[in-house]
Amino acid sequence: MRLTSKLQIVSILCSVLFSAGIFSVHAKDSDPKETHHEEANAIDEDDEIAEYILHHIKDAHDFHLFSYNDSHGERKHVGFGLPIIVKTSDGFRFFSSSEFHHDDSGHVIVEKEGVSLVKYHEKIYELDKGQTEIHFDEDHHPDNAHAVLDFSITKSVFGMLLVFTLLIFWFRRLAAQYKKSSIPTGFSRILEPLVIYVRDEIAKPNIGEKQYKKFIGFLMTVFFFIWVSNLLGLMPFGFNITGQIAVTFSLALFTYIITHFSANKDYWKHIFWMPGVPIPMKIILAPIEFLGTLTKPFALMVRLFANISAGHIVVMSIIAIGITLRSTMGVFGASALSFALSLFITIIELLVAFLQAYIFTMLSALFIGMAVEEHEHH
Repeated sequence: MRLTSKLQIVSILCSVLFSAGIFSVHAKDSDPKETHHEEANAIDEDDEIAEYILHHIKDAHDFHLFSYNDSHGERKHVGFGLPIIVKTSDGFRFFSSSEFHHDDSGHVIVEKEGVSLVKYHEKIYELDKGQTEIHFDEDHHPDNAHAVLDFSITKSVFGMLLVFTLLIFWFRRLAAQYKKSSIPTGFSRILEPLVIYVRDEIAKPNIGEKQYKKFIGFLMTVFFFIWVSNLLGLMPFGFNITGQIAVTFSLALFTYIITHFSANKDYWKHIFWMPGVPIPMKIILAPIEFLGTLTKPFALMVRLFANISAGHIVVMSIIAIGITLRSTMGVFGASALSFALSLFITIIELLVAFLQAYIFTMLSALFIGMAVEEHEHH
């Protein structure tokens, strides 16, 4: 566990320092020593901070590490692009998101084989034929462009591929070590107690000794996917995999499908024809019970999404204290307060990363156990 502790400490410090560095770059734009011209073009700090925080928790087509102003006052962005794969009116187009030069306002136009593409609020649009720039209606929606079918490798997709790669590598290595010895070595010694914990404390008590083996693979995958994804979210690369509603929806959908395709007749009988109650009540309870089967995965989806997103927002908001309070506390005082609070919250987030993985896996096992439970008939 010493290796894990060291990695977590490095992760915390990198995340806090990196994020603080990003906000300190924004702080330069409103330095009182700047020229009158810069003051005239200054932007609202509160709006910029709010926009940056919301941008941080959203998915993106590239990795934006940080920005700075060069000696000529020009804004420079540092990061790297990801593959763009879109289906336009003239077929598929493939290119790197770096061709947009980190623009997300629709100003940069990428020409690909007669098709003009722009990126606006992380959505890629195809300009209508003959158009040279994007125009907006009164609601600020593009009126001379239409959205394309987007199959791009975004930050979240890249993060999921990274998580799957790590999990496959770790568990193949763990399995290989078990063939040679009953005692694993290296990083596998960290995985072993977690595997045993999920099996003995989650799967067996909720599903039962007889049937847990059919579902242990799914429960292990869900637990480690959520846990590792949450830990990646604490790294200074902007990952927010489980903070995407599409990801939590997919996880909850898997739980729903596995639960109801594995359910026995007693489970369905208790939903559509509740035993032991009068017939009128059976008719009334049937739609209520069926609705209950839908609210369970919905609660799984929203709980994971809301908790992870809220954690990211809180951490980034506390880091922003270094900017918002520097006029009253000074640069050093505001930065010190921001660092201390951010460090504390990030440590709490390490617990939340594990806790949310545990809760989702525990409830999934509970729902599956309720569906496959064998009732005694008298």
